[in-house]
Amino acid sequence: MMPNAVSAYLARQPVFDPAGLTRFFVLGLPLGWLEAPTARFLAHFDAAFVPLGDAGLTLTAETTIQAEAVLARAALAMRENGLVRGWRNERYTVFVPGPDGAPDLTQPLFSLERAAFRRFGFTSRAVHVNGHTAAGALWIGRRAASKSIDPGRLDNLAAGGLPEREDEFACVIRELAEEAGVPENLARHAIKTDALRVTRKETDGTHDEWLYGYDLLLPSDFTPRNTDGEVASFTLMRADEVIARLDDFTWDAGAISCGWLQRHGH
Repeated sequence: MMPNAVSAYLARQPVFDPAGLTRFFVLGLPLGWLEAPTARFLAHFDAAFVPLGDAGLTLTAETTIQAEAVLARAALAMRENGLVRGWRNERYTVFVPGPDGAPDLTQPLFSLERAAFRRFGFTSRAVHVNGHTAAGALWIGRRAASKSIDPGRLDNLAAGGLPEREDEFACVIRELAEEAGVPENLARHAIKTDALRVTRKETDGTHDEWLYGYDLLLPSDFTPRNTDGEVASFTLMRADEVIARLDDFTWDAGAISCGWLQRHGH
């Protein structure tokens, strides 16, 4: 195992390149990124989507309610035309971006079906939990083959997007229960360790997400069990085994796992 293996993996993480993308403005704010086919689709779908030449494309709306309604109709139309897949019937919230790009949670704008976020290039939020033992091993999950995104890849003990109106730590507790069978009295010991932004192009649009990482020390006799069908299996891995398998992780789970590895001297 090379001593710089973790740093080398992090250096391989995708770097966002906006070339070929159109900046998407809503209510005068630069909130998303559109691929050329998506920008063309929206411009023909509704006159409220106005091309700005090289500057981007804007959604003209008087209020957040009006903007949300137009975007919801557009998302359904994109679903019918194959641009949006894996419809979840779960909504994410778009917030006004703060000076550092992080969502200003005091200024929600509108909510939208989560499956459409990447097509619009909107910024989403997710929690990721490293489940570790006192002996220095990590419980690693394998995503179910039925997952619409990254099926079969390795993942953290629990991870999931933050839906509208759910508190961050409440999401941690819920995801730990659903994905790994962790009881609430144990889940409440999770400690926040990271807040990092990942942005990259994907086949279904632009993935722009703030990852909130947590560490949870698990008893040596605890074995995770999935309850929602989203995890195929769990494996307890030593640190060197995790490092050797980093390329099998989702990019986001790999980044959060590397945070744990670095905090523990790797």
